[in-house]
Amino acid sequence: MKQPVRVGIIGSQFISAIHADALHRCAHAEIVAAASPQRQHVAQFAAQFKIPKAFTDYRQLLALPGIDLVVVGVPNDLHCQVALDAAAAGKHIVMEKPLCLNMAEADRMIAACKNAKVKLMYAEELCFAPKYVRLKQLLDCGALGQPTLLKQSEKHDGPHAAHFWDVKRAGGGVTMDMGCHAIEFFRWMLGRPKIKSVYAQMSTQVHGGKTSGEDNAILILEFENGAVGLAEVSWTKLGGMDDRAEVHGSKGVAYADLLHGNSIETYSATGYNYAVEKAGSTKGWSFTIYEESWNYGFPQEMAHFVDCVRLDLQPLVTGEDGRTVLEAVFAAYESARTGKKVPLPFRNRAVKPHDLWRKK
Repeated sequence: MKQPVRVGIIGSQFISAIHADALHRCAHAEIVAAASPQRQHVAQFAAQFKIPKAFTDYRQLLALPGIDLVVVGVPNDLHCQVALDAAAAGKHIVMEKPLCLNMAEADRMIAACKNAKVKLMYAEELCFAPKYVRLKQLLDCGALGQPTLLKQSEKHDGPHAAHFWDVKRAGGGVTMDMGCHAIEFFRWMLGRPKIKSVYAQMSTQVHGGKTSGEDNAILILEFENGAVGLAEVSWTKLGGMDDRAEVHGSKGVAYADLLHGNSIETYSATGYNYAVEKAGSTKGWSFTIYEESWNYGFPQEMAHFVDCVRLDLQPLVTGEDGRTVLEAVFAAYESARTGKKVPLPFRNRAVKPHDLWRKK
């Protein structure tokens, strides 16, 4: 593979800005094009990140000669078709979470990439966040003994863009948006054992006027090695982003607060914007984060995926991992509907996870 890896970015909203910033920090990556439907916005995006070419149709980007890798940050309902088109064009793919809307789409994406001999990589940044990487090292080296209980929580006061609130486009609410982080975090921390069962409770507490999806959820996952994962996700938490994890083992326990330990305790009468999440009111007391992108692992994630293309390495997080996460997400929505624990594998024909929950 030639150096650097030539990258096209599909999308121009906040997650694509994070991807662009992360790729600029990667010595072996060169962003050569961006694509997004809104002409003025993609032009501004390209200018901001000094990207030479900008298109309103991502298929024009895929047709460019020399692009090795596309990084996709578009609404969930577009993931499958973009991936199929990118695979047909012979491009390696980094797909932002969640992988897609349903299992049938996931299978089509994985098969298309295998047939085209391109890598389908799943963007789960928590597997690259430095503090969580160190947490995993503590577990892997035996410092905490046999893992018994893992906890992960991610909370803010709601998404920044309209498509997250639209369950037809997003597939679900906060579980689809942020519960997917916790599921892959647990799998990665534990060495990816099989998930035995999922139990979930979901509710719409605050944002019923915006969405029919859930804005609060608690998930309990049982793994074949005996460990339990407990996830708390919310779109109703005021005061900015909150992301933390715990690992309990037979010989120890470790607590990792991803943001507050790297923050400046701040009081502001006017408030300010978070660079990464753009979530939460910051008026009054809050925690001002610096080097957000680095703390979340985005530059490390993109550098890894670029190296996977450049050196033909196996990605740490793959499309198959994204599919497993999606299966657990579907099981969570079924559990929230029935009030019962759902064993895996969980097969269903629902078009999106929210369809299962709203059956009740």
